[in-house]
Amino acid sequence: MTAEKAKTILIVDDEPDVVTYLSSYFADQGYAVLTAKNGHEGFDLAKSKRPDLITLDITMPEESGVRMFRNLQENDATKNIPVVMITGITKDFKGFIEHRKVVRPPEAYFEKPVDKDELLAKVRELIG
Repeated sequence: MTAEKAKTILIVDDEPDVVTYLSSYFADQGYAVLTAKNGHEGFDLAKSKRPDLITLDITMPEESGVRMFRNLQENDATKNIPVVMITGITKDFKGFIEHRKVVRPPEAYFEKPVDKDELLAKVRELIG
């Protein structure tokens, strides 16, 4: 009997504390973890590693989460990867993204500070 390969989560956030917290939490739950500190690095990792799910911060230097999300949507290799937005931005932003015609909305939103139990429940719902 072969062991099932761990599902991989890519965490894209410019705050080291958030990355450390989420990385440790997901690893403790049995997930493999990749991390990136901006949208450019995150998109490159998404294309090369094909994670099962991406958590994505909105406001980051160099390239925002919005730009990375659009890039993911426009790329055949990454367009079907579920994205969970994790941000300090208000619900107004959620409305803005959901009414954009060029991209589908992300699978979920979580405001910082994140409720880790709710986040884990959503991740398990999306990828097991």
